[in-house]
Amino acid sequence: MRTILLMNSKGGCGKTTLATNIATWFADDGAKVALADYDPQRSALDWLEARRQYEGIPAIEAIDASSGPVRAARGTDLLVMDAPAGTHGKSITDMLRRVDDLIVPVLPSPIDMRACSRFLQELIANGRISRNQTRLAIVANRVRENTRIYHQLEEYLGHLEIPFLTHLRESQNYIRSAESGLGIFELAPSLVWNDVGLWDPLFAWLDRK
Repeated sequence: MRTILLMNSKGGCGKTTLATNIATWFADDGAKVALADYDPQRSALDWLEARRQYEGIPAIEAIDASSGPVRAARGTDLLVMDAPAGTHGKSITDMLRRVDDLIVPVLPSPIDMRACSRFLQELIANGRISRNQTRLAIVANRVRENTRIYHQLEEYLGHLEIPFLTHLRESQNYIRSAESGLGIFELAPSLVWNDVGLWDPLFAWLDRK
């Protein structure tokens, strides 16, 4: 079973947005997918509950990881893990023991960039990352293109020895996705054509595993 973890020590950076959409991408491609929500706020679990209203779309197993051990159903191909904010130290080590790919979302703001810098230093010092047992990459989230702060974020990420895969626009489509229980790829193509192509570098990186 492959495992993908979305993690950043700072809250509100888009971990759940990436987790839910990665889960739907692979589920729509025929994989048996489980989504583990470690956050007591249960945002990913609420999204999965909203998803139950639809017929004819792939099911995604819901795991409440905030209240017990994570055990995906037999035959699961992919486990997507949505980590809580404030994860540090031993908690990082415990979570990374089972992780193949770690994706860190970061917002284009001075506060988020400073917090991300400290968090990345902690990650790089972890043995699984330093020994390349867990791959690490970054995605910029809620981006307004052609703004000064985004160019500053691009410059900052470009100096890191960590793959900066892509940016996701600040778009109402992600709000629609969160409210509906659908992935952005499952919304009307006429609505999301500006957004879905920005995911291609992320999925290309995941496919290189």
